[in-house]
Amino acid sequence: MTTEQYYLKAKTTDEAIQIAMQYPDSFKYLAGGTDLLINKFQGTDETCCLIDITDIKELKQVSTHGKVLRIGALITLDDLKKHDAIVNFFPALLEAAHHAASPVLRKTATIGGNILCENRCSFFNQSEFWRESVGYCLKCEGDVCIATGGKKACFSRFVSDTAPVLISAKAQLEILDVDGIHTIPLESVYTGDGIHPRNLSKTALIQAILLPLDNRYRIIFKKLRPREAVDFSSLSTAVSKDRSGNIRIVLGGIDPKPVVVTGSIHDEMDSLIMQAVKKSRIIDNDYYSRTYRKEMIPVFLRQSFNELEL
Repeated sequence: MTTEQYYLKAKTTDEAIQIAMQYPDSFKYLAGGTDLLINKFQGTDETCCLIDITDIKELKQVSTHGKVLRIGALITLDDLKKHDAIVNFFPALLEAAHHAASPVLRKTATIGGNILCENRCSFFNQSEFWRESVGYCLKCEGDVCIATGGKKACFSRFVSDTAPVLISAKAQLEILDVDGIHTIPLESVYTGDGIHPRNLSKTALIQAILLPLDNRYRIIFKKLRPREAVDFSSLSTAVSKDRSGNIRIVLGGIDPKPVVVTGSIHDEMDSLIMQAVKKSRIIDNDYYSRTYRKEMIPVFLRQSFNELEL
């Protein structure tokens, strides 16, 4: 029997939450759709209800409130460059957005969708025919991780392009849920579990990303991928230095969640690099080998330190 499919359109955030409460077990918010619709086409997402939030105007605003920059979750990656506050204070965010997907997709993909991009694995993000032939994995109701041979943990990769830069700048999320509005650190959203990579409630709706304007961050972003467009990250690094000399290293593409290392300009840079490498749970589930991606972490970080003049 075919499962019924529903497409519903919300005009306000409150309406979106109310609709979500009617389909708590099988719905997704639809924004740009550049990730979700592909997953549905491949059979890796079986959501029966899509709640279209693209008409909610309040999620498409960029504004400053005192010392905080507020970026609406529905701002497209391409439109980030149209806002002076982002250009002037967080140029690395524009660079990270520019490295996401392709020029056409960036006109549709949203920043909210990008930070919630589904974890990926070369043994999972394939067609239904491919996954059936190779054998189902932990992420699709199988009993083993094909990449590691283990039966307990999934190591699908966190691959958001913009999140490492945002986390390096201590970004927070403004989230609307059934019990009101909450503000939480972006970093806390990610669980490290490849099967259930985020700890947001099912009905939670990201309204905005909040960035501090008074820390005067300098951020260097780098990304490893086979081609200059389309490909997801095999390794991303964002290294920030604030006005007080604090350093934050954030790695993506190599672990089920962002790898974060903190320090200061007074620390030994080699020690910070070693911490980043040791915290990274890299396995062979990508185009590039585990060894190569691991070797590229120190390369990217040393290049970033040099550009920051550390």
